[in-house]
Amino acid sequence: MNYQIHPCTENSAADFLIFSSGLGGHGSFWRPQIDAFTRYFHVLTYDQEGCHTDSAILPDDYNIIDLAQQLLQIIRQEKIRHFHFVGHAIGSFIGAELALLLNSSELRVLSLTCINCWDELDPHTQKCFEARIHLLKSAGSDAYVRAQGLFLYPPGWISKHHQHLKTLEDIQLADFPPPQNVLKRIRAAQQFKINEQHIQALQHSQLHLIANQDDFLVPVHKSSDLKQRLGHGCLSILATGAHASTQTEPELLNKTMLEFLHKHSLQVTS
Repeated sequence: MNYQIHPCTENSAADFLIFSSGLGGHGSFWRPQIDAFTRYFHVLTYDQEGCHTDSAILPDDYNIIDLAQQLLQIIRQEKIRHFHFVGHAIGSFIGAELALLLNSSELRVLSLTCINCWDELDPHTQKCFEARIHLLKSAGSDAYVRAQGLFLYPPGWISKHHQHLKTLEDIQLADFPPPQNVLKRIRAAQQFKINEQHIQALQHSQLHLIANQDDFLVPVHKSSDLKQRLGHGCLSILATGAHASTQTEPELLNKTMLEFLHKHSLQVTS
């Protein structure tokens, strides 16, 4: 997997923070967060396996555990011993699986922030995935990409940024992964559930659950369900931003995440 470390600009001894993307899988998803977080952390972003046009075909049994194991290779290669983790949607699942993999090791997930995530798939999200699968299978990658903004962004944001959105779509289409990979990644997301092992692995980690009230893809109540399932954590509900609030409301989202880290004194200084 391709990855990049963005050094902390103000503290060479800072902790690491890992950003993990959702279904798209690209590290560039977090570009609006880099400057805000490198004031306090060494930031690691990475491209998940199978997300580029020249990617190898993923195995049929591909799942979230595979994604966590691949990231663990990077963590060990860079000799990162403890870190904060921010995941968007299925990126959060990778964080939960990673905590489980590290449960009996010397490595540690200090905190896990989950953005627009779920404990188990909601029927509404399932219908959204089914629609996207049908588009990809029956109409191809262009229809899939052009429609996906409806699931990710607020209507007003699309109206205001439609030209920028078209540019983003064109870039995505130029590097669209093999359709089989997209379908296998969706299936992995559909099958994932938080279980008792995840709960035990995360019992000593600080948890921050963030949901957007206007998220069309993942109903806002799923973050409440996740908090209840995990048994602890802080829940922040943002009024606007929809599913991809990292892009549509970056200042608000960045502020919300950093306030949580400040509040819990996780070696963050102003």
